[in-house]
Amino acid sequence: MAARCPYFAAEESDRSIRPGESPAAALRRILATPGAHQAPCCFDALGARLVERAGFPIGFMGGFCVSAARLGLPDVGLISFGEMVDQGRLINEAVSIPVIGDGDNGYGNSMNIKRTIKGYINAGFAGIMLEDQVAPKACGHTEGRKVISREEAIMHIKAAVDARNESGSDIVIVARSDSRQAISLDEALWRVKAFADAGADVLFIDALASVEEMKAFCAVAPGVPKMANMLEGGGKTPILSPAELEKIGFSLVVYPLSLVGVSMRAMQDALVAIKDGGVPPSSALPSFQEIKDTLGFNRYYKEEKQYQVDK
Repeated sequence: MAARCPYFAAEESDRSIRPGESPAAALRRILATPGAHQAPCCFDALGARLVERAGFPIGFMGGFCVSAARLGLPDVGLISFGEMVDQGRLINEAVSIPVIGDGDNGYGNSMNIKRTIKGYINAGFAGIMLEDQVAPKACGHTEGRKVISREEAIMHIKAAVDARNESGSDIVIVARSDSRQAISLDEALWRVKAFADAGADVLFIDALASVEEMKAFCAVAPGVPKMANMLEGGGKTPILSPAELEKIGFSLVVYPLSLVGVSMRAMQDALVAIKDGGVPPSSALPSFQEIKDTLGFNRYYKEEKQYQVDK
């Protein structure tokens, strides 16, 4: 697939995606290098830009935070395929790093999954995560999750691989199982091994409850990258450093709540300050110049001068 063309491309030295390289090819290259590569979850173009400016090589568009920011609603299957694709397109147009998109449970059966894969490819995603939950899905690390049958889950991954091949794309397929909490650890380990056999590129078991379970997961399907989810603020999985995660065997680590969580707290604090008759303190508020720099005002003005016509 063609390389992505953001409105303001990052400086070449700061790009994770090299000139002429597809987002998926960049993601595959990064995951092939040593380390547990960090991918903070973003929910809009501004957040993705900040992830890139902070020096992270990968971004992740999480369904939890997009549902929260776009709908103001919980991540319980209410957000649609079209809304996620639209949000992803805007995010991908803003950055020059590969972004993985949360594809939830594919929004239907195997035929729906094929459309979801192709939609995420067209939106510029480097990768897509697909889970094996029933519809409507539940949020990770919450109670009451149910999963589809083994056979149907495997068929969904096969459909995703077929859609990728039909598109001439190399989008990275992240196969997630929620069966650890829905059924058992053994079931989850069986499923991710089957997902790898079906063609998944990265494996993920949600809500692993101990370091021992994380090690057991990383022992499955050697050579296939594993993803860890560091759910901040009270999830079931132990919070470990990237170095610790790499030692266990993880290649990718996501942080689903950091940006949306601190944004919520910051907005609440700002509203309290305004309601009290003031404004947020300078320690909590970037200067107007800093805001303009982040958004690219000065870069826009500089570039605009190239096309001015003397009157």
